[in-house]
Amino acid sequence: MSIPAPFVSPAMAIEKDWIDYNGHLNMAYYNVLFDRCSDEAFELMGMGPDYVQQRRLTIYTAEVHVCYVRELHLDHKVDVSFQLLDNDDKRLRAYQEIRHIDGWLAATSESLSLHVDMSGPKVAPFPADVLAKVEVMRAAHAALPMPERAGRSIGIRRKNA
Repeated sequence: MSIPAPFVSPAMAIEKDWIDYNGHLNMAYYNVLFDRCSDEAFELMGMGPDYVQQRRLTIYTAEVHVCYVRELHLDHKVDVSFQLLDNDDKRLRAYQEIRHIDGWLAATSESLSLHVDMSGPKVAPFPADVLAKVEVMRAAHAALPMPERAGRSIGIRRKNA
């Protein structure tokens, strides 16, 4: 299985209904773009829509940290990247970027996802076949540098008096 490092989505267009009263992409739809890319990356790791239907296992998002860097507008096209930073037998930590097709950074997202057995629902270990695919992606992405924006926290920086 060949995994791109990082995984990058095909170009996506900004939809008209996503533009807010300020004339730019509403903050919620940055997450839609991140989610669409994540779904494609999860599919590569064997956790797509069929996984839920056939095995009753899925991925839930536990935590997300989004940084809005630059506004997106209706006429913009973007691609979204997905870099698997870490995993264990039940969790995935990923970093994503939305970039305008001209290359500039629009937003970043860091997330923690949980593998869930839908019969509970409850957090459960990945099956061996899926964990093997997760580890292939992690190995492919391990050669990438740790993103500068990964691991950020929210706070107010104070000037020293």
